[in-house]
Amino acid sequence: MKCLVLSLSLIIVCFVVAHESATYKIDLETKLMAIPPPCGLLPHLPSLAPVFRATVSQMADLHALILAAAHKHRVPAAFITSIVAAESNFDSSAISPKGAMGLMQLMPATAQRFGADPAVPEQNVDAGTHYLRLLTDKYHRYRNWLPRVIAAYNAGPGVVDRYHGVPPYPETKIYVARVLAFMRKFQTQRA
Repeated sequence: MKCLVLSLSLIIVCFVVAHESATYKIDLETKLMAIPPPCGLLPHLPSLAPVFRATVSQMADLHALILAAAHKHRVPAAFITSIVAAESNFDSSAISPKGAMGLMQLMPATAQRFGADPAVPEQNVDAGTHYLRLLTDKYHRYRNWLPRVIAAYNAGPGVVDRYHGVPPYPETKIYVARVLAFMRKFQTQRA
């Protein structure tokens, strides 16, 4: 019920913002695109509600980058898209307080490891996807391999190995749940 109220509230807010913009023409190039947060996470961290602005052409370009990396590294496109959504909110210029950069929030050492410039979207997505492939290869033998891969992308494989799975860090637990929720959403959209 709370999710329905949140969704309706989001629709009303978007309508009011669109109505107050003094234009009734829908311009697809500047349309607000929003992904609602996974319902179970909102009480824990309200800032997880991503709302991003991207033009249709920018989203098409990003989709093409993701599909190319998915094909090259044999990683599902919905998984890559979910990581991008959780990491940078589809903002190629995002920089975290810890220094992670770009769409897939690569740390400088990770970018260097894969010979990528994290500021270049194509290289950022390719290197991040390559890293996801390596993590998948490392954890695929475990029953709960996908949460391990996601946790390792967030907290590092050393921490995942130390805890034999998702570490008990609240940030990482929320991150894993968020990525999995995005995956369900993006897989449903593709179907």
